[in-house]
Amino acid sequence: MNYNKKTIRDADIRGKRVLVRCDFNVPLDGDRITDDTRIVESLPTLEYILKQGGAVVLCSHLGRPKGKVNAEFSLAPVAKRLGELLKLDVKLAADVVGDSAKRLAAALAPGEVLLLENTRFHAEEEANDAGFAKSLSEFADVYVNDAFGAAHRAHASTAGVAAYLPAYSGFLIEKELAALGKALNSPERPFTAILGGAKVADKLAVIENLLEQVDNLIIGGGMSYTFRKALGGSIGKSMLDADRIPYVTQMIEKAKSKRVNLLLPIDSVITSELKAGAQTSICRADSIPDDMEGCDIGMETRKLFAETIAKSKTVIWNGPMGVFEIPEFAEGTRAVAEAMAACDGFTIVGGGDSLAAVNEFGLAGEMNHNATGGGATLEFLEGKELPGIACLLDA
Repeated sequence: MNYNKKTIRDADIRGKRVLVRCDFNVPLDGDRITDDTRIVESLPTLEYILKQGGAVVLCSHLGRPKGKVNAEFSLAPVAKRLGELLKLDVKLAADVVGDSAKRLAAALAPGEVLLLENTRFHAEEEANDAGFAKSLSEFADVYVNDAFGAAHRAHASTAGVAAYLPAYSGFLIEKELAALGKALNSPERPFTAILGGAKVADKLAVIENLLEQVDNLIIGGGMSYTFRKALGGSIGKSMLDADRIPYVTQMIEKAKSKRVNLLLPIDSVITSELKAGAQTSICRADSIPDDMEGCDIGMETRKLFAETIAKSKTVIWNGPMGVFEIPEFAEGTRAVAEAMAACDGFTIVGGGDSLAAVNEFGLAGEMNHNATGGGATLEFLEGKELPGIACLLDA
């Protein structure tokens, strides 16, 4: 698909109302935002529109309210935090396309910002209902999508509204497409991809597509045990996608035929109890005792992976190497993060748990690009068309 899209720079927005879809799906502790990264990432686009003399109508989802109004998922904390960051009053509509939203949007002046309530308070949002999309479009003259984290969803506010308004990319989506597009379309080599996480099933198409692109494919996390099992190893009680063994065997053969260096863990941190404070030991990754399970990559594997990363000119990483939420099983993920931080090549962290990990380790600032959407990044790496980007005007 064509990822070369017109951006907000190409739009005439002076004196216009601009509907901006952001990803304000932030983590909350009650009404306290615990990580405002996604709000901060929206600022360049919003500040540009305001500076150009436009008025901003914002929309976003938050959580999974399942198509019903639920105060627990109100965007009120987002409006408050966004107002602090922009240093202006961000008005919050009491609804999405109802009387409050209509009244506030009609009165909106250039330089002002209105945030609509959670789009997922309406079932029509996720159904990409044309009537709901049209109602959203009536608040503005121009549409801008800057919600990369939701760009793989064909929802009313991410894709449907583009049928009724000229549709442009915001600066965050522009940045995401530039970084991920560079990695897949014109990477400096050697190009290394690192895939972790729990299940092979979650990464089937990603593995297949990346084997057409990369020089090195590193597999870690729970999914690595299915690869070891396919090669005839003993993996004890470790995570196994038994139904995927034939597929994994095909991918191992494909890596050979494509001359891709497929790296699997050679040793594993193992335990009999997957919990904080558990006793651990290290063994060969293909010789895990029957009563034990692998929960992280071992020291020799960390060294092997780090050496490969150090020699790479492009590295993209999606998925932790172990159960990094538990301190005893976080060191493999930390080692990969530190190796990427030290790498002289172009480094991309592909959203989701990997981004959470580098943030936790304080290393996010050492990466060239931190993708803001785990699911969207995976579908991009699969070579899929992202509906929230496909709907934008081609450059």
